[in-house]
Amino acid sequence: MTRTLIVIAAFLTLSVPAALAVPPVDKKEKNPSAATQSAADKPSKKCKAERGTTPATIAAYKAKYKSNGLGKCIAALKQKTKKAKDEKAKDEAKEEEAESAAENAAEKKCKAERGTTADSIKAFKEQHGTNHNKANAMGKCVSKLSKRKTS
Repeated sequence: MTRTLIVIAAFLTLSVPAALAVPPVDKKEKNPSAATQSAADKPSKKCKAERGTTPATIAAYKAKYKSNGLGKCIAALKQKTKKAKDEKAKDEAKEEEAESAAENAAEKKCKAERGTTADSIKAFKEQHGTNHNKANAMGKCVSKLSKRKTS
């Protein structure tokens, strides 16, 4: 019984300082995406840097953005980044569409090569099939033609 109490007391003695040593969670940071964005990438930081601190740079900034310059600058930067993301997404969609079209063309060629008669299907399976029953012939043919087109 006393051993158990000693072990519990020792555990509590060691656990309290360890719990206090853990840094507290920052409650100000609520947006996890903002945490991953570096300070240099934030539009407000870029606009403040553009505005500068000298009277000449501030005057040029005001001439460019007029009233509410910081807000207008931030909005413009956000719009630019949104457009860039949209263009990137469109480019990726076009690439996927091109790859899909290439695969569809390869599939059509393989279907034409396979034919419809039993003899032509058997010859196609023998030529392209690799597993025990040669059932994967169509996939292997399409894959081979697709790789040729992309290379």
